[in-house]
Amino acid sequence: MRRGTGSLAILLTCVHIATGQQATAPRDRESNLQSFETVWKTVKDHYWDPQMSGIDWQAIHDEFRPKIEGAKSREEARTLIGDMLARLKQTHFGVVPSDVYRELDPSGDESVGEATPGIDLRVLDGHAVVTTVDAKSPAAERGVKPGWQIVNINGSAIDPAIQSIREQFATSTLQDFRLTRSVLARLQGASGERVKVDFLNQNDQPVELDLARVEPRGKVVHMGNMPANHFWSEWRKVGSGIGYVRFNEFMEPDALIKTFQESVGACRDCKGFVIDLRGNPGGIGGLAMGVAGWFVDQAGLQLGTEYLRGIGPIKFVIYPRAEPFRGPLAILVDGCSASTAEIFAGGLKDVKRARIFGTRTAGAALPSVISKLPNGDGFQYAIANYISQGGQPLEGIGVTPDEEIRPTRRELLAGKDPALDAAVNWIQKK
Repeated sequence: MRRGTGSLAILLTCVHIATGQQATAPRDRESNLQSFETVWKTVKDHYWDPQMSGIDWQAIHDEFRPKIEGAKSREEARTLIGDMLARLKQTHFGVVPSDVYRELDPSGDESVGEATPGIDLRVLDGHAVVTTVDAKSPAAERGVKPGWQIVNINGSAIDPAIQSIREQFATSTLQDFRLTRSVLARLQGASGERVKVDFLNQNDQPVELDLARVEPRGKVVHMGNMPANHFWSEWRKVGSGIGYVRFNEFMEPDALIKTFQESVGACRDCKGFVIDLRGNPGGIGGLAMGVAGWFVDQAGLQLGTEYLRGIGPIKFVIYPRAEPFRGPLAILVDGCSASTAEIFAGGLKDVKRARIFGTRTAGAALPSVISKLPNGDGFQYAIANYISQGGQPLEGIGVTPDEEIRPTRRELLAGKDPALDAAVNWIQKK
């Protein structure tokens, strides 16, 4: 099963979000009632435990339906549906107001395309800041550097949108993930189109650039009925003999296996190894077990257990390779590391095989879907449950690093990578 979280259709907020009151016409009251019934039935049919964890879901329906019928506004109906979902005591079920969609995914149309000027970013101190620039990309050719601040995209100011999303996700582990995806969506579009971006450079001087959009780096890969994705992986040695691997998703098994085969094979005498999962939104869950096998020599260890309706528990068992790397292992994560990336990092932390550096992950470990309700809102629901090897859920909690390190704009402008530097220092001391 693919566990990616890269698009709005795969993952949205796991919390109820309140918006301003708005009057509801009679036809809207009917659509709210239809939305209530849709949510209730979807949970009944798809909740991972057919016994509903002991909850009398029919009784909850009968309790809330009269309240929905008497709701005087769309926002009141939305709140009631959220209150019903709260009875599940799960963090990964929620209603997303239609106006929030416009902030989270301003393109409003996944068919627009994923072509990009070659920029990755994070929101630091309330501002969108460039973290990496793809080599030979339009942004690189125009001189864009890590640490530059993005001020406007196509004439639209970014900071107000960031502030709005920060307020709506103030208590959610998904805040970093949603902030980053929202700004990146404004940069993306169809291949061959252009995007106008206003930056502040290293001297805080304004720089206005008209950047081309090109296809993302990597190989185009397909999986089932999912949209095509681009996969890339890379490895090198850093510091004084430390292996380093980075890849954008847990996809394309043959290519990913080849990357680890080459890197581990070339690092038999390395002092340690770093796996960089920052920005990795997940992918194929089973690949977490395969990659972990390159770094574990003890049979019988597990990353955790997934529970799926009608299938039963699926144990994420690690199968050691014949010659795994046994030295110190560091894993880098951030708020944009999600799903399979969290299962991998959290599992290896639980079995005390890896030390984690960076910031808390997205807390979005479960495969989930989003559907549009009759009243225009969105409904996100999970179709599984997952418990880490340490006995804790990851959903809505995330993986907490052993060393919490958040980069600053000043460090990026100076060409530094604080999380990687900390991991290298730890390995060298080991």
